[in-house]
Amino acid sequence: MELFGAGLLFDTPAILYTNSLILLMFLIPLHLKDSPIYYRVARWIYVIVNSIAVYMNLMDCVYFPFTGKRTTASVFAEFSNEGTGEMMKIFGGQFLSHWYLVLLAALITIAFWKLFRPFPDRVKKPERLPRYYLLSILALVLAIPLCIGAIRGGFTKATRPITISNANQYVNRPAETGIVLNTPFSIFRTLKKTPFIVPNYMSDKEASALYTPLHQPNDSSAFTPRNVVVLILESYSKQHIGFYNKTLRGGTYKGFTPFLDSLITTSAMTYKYSYANGRKSIEGMPSVLSSLPNYVEPLFLTPASLNAMSGLARELGENKGYTTAFFHGAQNGSMGFQAFARATGFQHYYGRTEYNADPDFNGDKDFDGTWAIWDEEFFQFFAEQMTRMKEPFMTALFSASSHDPFVVPEKYKGRFPQGERPLQQCIAYTDYALKRFFETASRQAWFKNTLFVITADHVSQQIDPFYCTSLGNYCVPIILYAPGDPALRGYDEEQIVEQIDIMPTVLSYLHYDKPYIAFGRNMLGKENGFALHWVPESSSYEYVWGDYVLQFDGNQVTSAFAFRTDSTFSHDVLNSMPQATLDLMQRHMKSIIQQYMQRMTTDNLIVK
Repeated sequence: MELFGAGLLFDTPAILYTNSLILLMFLIPLHLKDSPIYYRVARWIYVIVNSIAVYMNLMDCVYFPFTGKRTTASVFAEFSNEGTGEMMKIFGGQFLSHWYLVLLAALITIAFWKLFRPFPDRVKKPERLPRYYLLSILALVLAIPLCIGAIRGGFTKATRPITISNANQYVNRPAETGIVLNTPFSIFRTLKKTPFIVPNYMSDKEASALYTPLHQPNDSSAFTPRNVVVLILESYSKQHIGFYNKTLRGGTYKGFTPFLDSLITTSAMTYKYSYANGRKSIEGMPSVLSSLPNYVEPLFLTPASLNAMSGLARELGENKGYTTAFFHGAQNGSMGFQAFARATGFQHYYGRTEYNADPDFNGDKDFDGTWAIWDEEFFQFFAEQMTRMKEPFMTALFSASSHDPFVVPEKYKGRFPQGERPLQQCIAYTDYALKRFFETASRQAWFKNTLFVITADHVSQQIDPFYCTSLGNYCVPIILYAPGDPALRGYDEEQIVEQIDIMPTVLSYLHYDKPYIAFGRNMLGKENGFALHWVPESSSYEYVWGDYVLQFDGNQVTSAFAFRTDSTFSHDVLNSMPQATLDLMQRHMKSIIQQYMQRMTTDNLIVK
């Protein structure tokens, strides 16, 4: 019954997408629609579009056993090179093999025609046209928000339009999403989403020799069952953190995070050159928790969102017996986070619903009125829930208060510095919430046996010239804090690290002894680091390695910069940098892109 109810959530927008023209034809406030010809045209449109939608679902009865997932718009790219004759042979053979489905399709089409109410023999013309038009307009006005809400999957501001990845929220394994989804919805929601195309830069053997996302255990030390807590802070760009900007504006810039500055200075490990893998929240979460970067299109919005995926939660939960939980103070299901958490192995999800149900907290009295529970209260709830968990545990929290409309609780009005951007007082508020969280956590028995990872989902409201470059737009903190391990301290000013390095770093720190797929690398190791992200403004890749940044359009490198000495990208050094370095960087970058695309399109993101 749960799967059936979830299916209705996806069936409703599919029906509305399919019948949008019919709805408009009958809701439009024109009395000319009350004519036999108009009605006959509407009937034909209704039967044709709904029959096509049913045919899509019936075709997946044949196709699904081979693909393991609903057909999406990527099917058009898959068969784009097939000739008309070849396609006719394929479909002809399938029609003969599955004649019973063809017969069922014909019967359903006949049923659509018969069940469509025929035009009445007599139509009484409205005697009072003003009243007729008034009621028609009222019906149209009422229908529009109802249709929009149904298509989006909800009526709250926190609800973004549901997409195929949301099906993961209701199932236990990827193949079951086929029960919840329907084919028309899957195609509609992936139209105009650029499919992942596998480039042929080099042979598979050469690509894997240069780089591989397959991590094999090579550590003889025994696994250390420390707790792992990942804090993903909304919009926490380095721009707003004082520690990273000691020389900014002649050394006068203080930032908005006094607690975080103190933690980094005295107790944590962090990096000067640390980067995000995307520019949106839905791109940050897979990068941080599953070491899956964002290239070309957000994973959440593509057919690959139904691939079998791993992550910290699955590796530690299924293989090491960890309790795993994801926390986000917004409405459950918001932003597709709950779906992704479940798809990557989180056993429990704590959102606004669970917060409201806890008698130790104030429920919706702590709701910010727009998005979520205020960070201060929700962070305390987070600490309390971990105290109740069986150890070891792996948890992740996604904060919410440093987000548009950029307000702080009424009781704190005027307490935090305003800054040059509306966001910055919210950054200061969340920093205070972090301070209170760590005060509470430090009193718990699990605290000293825990590795904390603090990062941001993406940057926001950049100000200074460096932070406004293509590379500056990816500068986020990556902080490792282990209160029980005084050796994990320092400020690395050489290595290049990014969000996808978090998962392999955590697993290496724990001496994890199983193979897994991750596109990052261990930040605490000796291997040379790199950063590779997709820049949507220029539809190109940006690759950081050694002393250089390359900008690559998918075919050729278009520019290069010596980012360590030229932070604002004033001088293109493509023609003057060492050729051997350029060649090595290009080959390494291409091998990463090729293997990413290949694994995405072949559903090869876990060790089988």
